Amino acid sequence: MTDGALNTGALHERPELLQVAETVARDKGIERDEVLEAMEQAIQKAGRSKYGQEYDIRAHIDRSSGVISLARYTEIVAGAADLENEVIQIDLETARSKNPDVVPGDFLIDPLPPIDFGRIAAQTAKQVIVQKVREAERTRQFAEYKDRIGEIVNGLVKRIEYGNVIVDLGRAEAQLRRDECIPREHFNNGDRVRAYIMDVREETRGPQIFLSRTHPQFMAKLFNQEVPEIYDGVIEIKSVARDPGSRAKIAVLSHDTSLDPVGPCIGMRGSRVQAVVGELQGEKIDIIQWSPDAASFIVNALAPAEVAKVVLDEDKNKIEVVVPDDQLSLAIGRRGQNVRLASLLSGWDIDILTEAEESERRQQEFQQRSQMFVDTLDVDDVIAHLLVKEGFSEVEEVAFVPIDDLLVIEGFDEDVAEELRVRAQNYLQQRDADLNKKRLELGVTDDLANVEGVTPSMLVTLGENGIKTRDDLADLAADELQELFEESALSEEVANKIIIAARAHWFEEQESPKATNKDALKEPDQNTDNGID
Repeated sequence: MTDGALNTGALHERPELLQVAETVARDKGIERDEVLEAMEQAIQKAGRSKYGQEYDIRAHIDRSSGVISLARYTEIVAGAADLENEVIQIDLETARSKNPDVVPGDFLIDPLPPIDFGRIAAQTAKQVIVQKVREAERTRQFAEYKDRIGEIVNGLVKRIEYGNVIVDLGRAEAQLRRDECIPREHFNNGDRVRAYIMDVREETRGPQIFLSRTHPQFMAKLFNQEVPEIYDGVIEIKSVARDPGSRAKIAVLSHDTSLDPVGPCIGMRGSRVQAVVGELQGEKIDIIQWSPDAASFIVNALAPAEVAKVVLDEDKNKIEVVVPDDQLSLAIGRRGQNVRLASLLSGWDIDILTEAEESERRQQEFQQRSQMFVDTLDVDDVIAHLLVKEGFSEVEEVAFVPIDDLLVIEGFDEDVAEELRVRAQNYLQQRDADLNKKRLELGVTDDLANVEGVTPSMLVTLGENGIKTRDDLADLAADELQELFEESALSEEVANKIIIAARAHWFEEQESPKATNKDALKEPDQNTDNGID
């Protein structure tokens, strides 16, 4: 094969090739070079089909003239012993007989005559070009949309597959799954749809864009578009909770103390909120003023129900809400919708009681605590009731509280207060002795009993569950320790502290060899001193 063979066909200019590449690139929204690279790969594939698949045949299209050149590449290796494939490699000595200037790693390039594409070769080339252009288009789509998660986009319904809506976004296709559509919402081909980009994933079949119309942030973004104050950052959306197609709550905060955050979100005669409601198929929206005070915020979130009292338990992230009897159904809402949305909006577990239920429960707690003091302190109902009314709930409080705190109770003098403290301390000593006896019977070691934070009652529970040594306890995780006790009896923070205390000896054992070596060094001096004395 000579240079002349290459020149007769390879230098024939093909400007129409560049025009086709320009058109395809413009239509598909990709770079012209990517189309030309796809064409080069197609020509290479056709060349290998003609001259042999085992050869390293490469094609190149000149970017300015459209000239196509085809050549066979042979890699040059140092010696005959380095030859791994004689078809695509040649040793240095043989190569220098053709070109004395080559070095290992270079290629001998043998030009090939242009290919006369037959029907099969042309079809193969077309498939390669289409495949490569499609891959380039997918790469462009992923790069364009991967940073747009969280945006609202508009598109046209292209087709519906098994209830899933395929949306044409213009430069890409997206999928709006059936469970991400608002209930009772129906689309037809050609319908315009607005949705929230929930996720963009690169999969084997190409980038997949997933849309949603039920996502809470879809509603937040709609308000962002409808309310200029939100768009400008004067009003901030703090949280959103939705029951798609039915009801929603949105909490807003104004950064301008002179501006009420709720009014601008509603708009003149409700124009702004109605625009959002219309897009969400009539979903009722409660706009609530956010407050840093959890109790006030939850009272607002439960609107339109009236709240009589709230009790927060920050350790359990739980709040107890007491409402008048006639407000219970309104506070709970149909199928629990109102309280569920308020809980999602605030992030608190909400427990709703009527005033009557709360009163009954308080009475039960009062009776239970009073009876506990009657049984443990051997006192009559009157003294037990007085202790409970004063806020005492455990025997430990009576045993170790300053005596002045007992003297403030009406009718208690020093003798009564001191007697109650003695009885409480005696009860606790007897109880701990009984528990200690039981834990010894269960085989719980003293080493475990000495772990800081572990009470006598906890030792019995641990023994009953097979945790009998300090190492047994140290091997547990905090959540495993919590599971051994009644619900909420042991907080995660306390459980972690106990586990850390149980593991402390592991670190002491690691340091002990150093201490032993130091002691050994000191012993000769001590012996010497003793001998002198």
